[in-house]
Formats: sequence, C-alpha cells, structure tokens
Amino acid sequence: MPEQLTKHPEATLQILQSGGAQCSTGAPPQTLKDCPPQRLCTLPGGEICVYGLPQAARMTEISATDWRAVIGQADAAASPPTTGPAMALASGIGLVLIGVAIGYYLRRP
Repeated sequence: MPEQLTKHPEATLQILQSGGAQCSTGAPPQTLKDCPPQRLCTLPGGEICVYGLPQAARMTEISATDWRAVIGQADAAASPPTTGPAMALASGIGLVLIGVAIGYYLRRP
C-alpha cells in the first residue's frame, strides 16, 4: 500500500476524506503497520499513509538509495551543464562578437 509525501499533508488528508476515505480515525492499520494513526487513511481498495516533509525520514517504502537518486536528479535539473559542445560554441560566438566590436571601435574615424 502506498505512502504519500506532500508539502501539505493536512490538505491532502482533507481531500481524501472528501472522497470518502476514513482518515485519522485511530483504527489500527492493516498493511501500513508503521503509519502514524493521525496520517492513516483507509479506503475500500486499501490504505494510504500521508507524510509531510518533516516526516519524510519516517517513510518505510523509500530507501536511502531512492532519496539519493531523487536529490541527484534535482541537483542535475537545477544546474545547467557548463561544459561540452554547447558551452564551447557559446564561448566561441562570444569571442567573435567581442572581436567584431573591438575592430569596429578601432576603425572608427
């Protein structure tokens, strides 16, 4: 059964409840044994445990390896590549433009 991580766990619990889920009732979990009772929602198809960001380390379905992979993907997406053919082309074009500007300035009467 799924564990869910959200920035807004209370809103998520309310949305699940509005759809008929039984949330935070204190009922013992059938599958998600480690889910805090206030974060457990039961539905006819199973259980969902809703975690907020501060509780992310308590999740049991996501391993340390999974977290490292997510962090690595986020780091890669946040910083564009600074090497490679695209950077070389951009640098070359920049140098040509600087050369043209200097040449134009020096040739002025």
